[in-house]
Amino acid sequence: MNIAIIGNGRMGKAITHLAESKGHSIVYINNGERLDTEALRKADVALEFTNPNAAYSNIQTILLTGIPVVCGTTGWLDQKTEIDTLALDKGVGFLYASNFSLGVNLFFLANEKLANIMAPYQDYSPSVHEIHHTGKKDKPSGTAITTSEGITQAYPSLSSWTMEKENDRIEITSERIDPVCGTHRVHYQSSIDTISLQHEAHSRDGFAIGALIAAEWIIGKRGSFGMRDVLGL
Repeated sequence: MNIAIIGNGRMGKAITHLAESKGHSIVYINNGERLDTEALRKADVALEFTNPNAAYSNIQTILLTGIPVVCGTTGWLDQKTEIDTLALDKGVGFLYASNFSLGVNLFFLANEKLANIMAPYQDYSPSVHEIHHTGKKDKPSGTAITTSEGITQAYPSLSSWTMEKENDRIEITSERIDPVCGTHRVHYQSSIDTISLQHEAHSRDGFAIGALIAAEWIIGKRGSFGMRDVLGL
């Protein structure tokens, strides 16, 4: 598999190392300069891990070039519907995930099941807390937002998430501490006890493995997908 790496930060470097160890070829690395469409055409798939300001433009350019995209950049999802439409119109595969780790995606599933169990018990108030390294640009994390969305599906009284205390939204709190790769906790707190669910990443290897699995899977697909499609969850 020939791979283009768009964004040569922590994740880009982790994916490059893993891909090369598995015999894949990195044919193009972009670290913020203008995308080279001729170089992109040498790739079977592009992996986009940049920043919220660059993601939409990068993905659009790559899809218009006819190359499938796996994207893990968070913080730009107000424009995702347009990308979903573009991928379908151009017959190219696009896969977005706030987190590519198998463990996190199992955590998402467990979180939704727990939310459905807890929702009838109004004495318990749900909240989400996330911790990442100081280099993470968006706050809260995309994983924390996905987690909160999994909870609000079970709670008609909660419209969305917030970083402030509001009665009709689930609160997300964030910390930035080095060298934390990613910790996400769900708390259901009452006046007498607390029930918690947690995922803690020990390294970036799980994210890189999942991203590479997603890259192998998306080739030849048309339209927009997520990690649940890849993992069959």
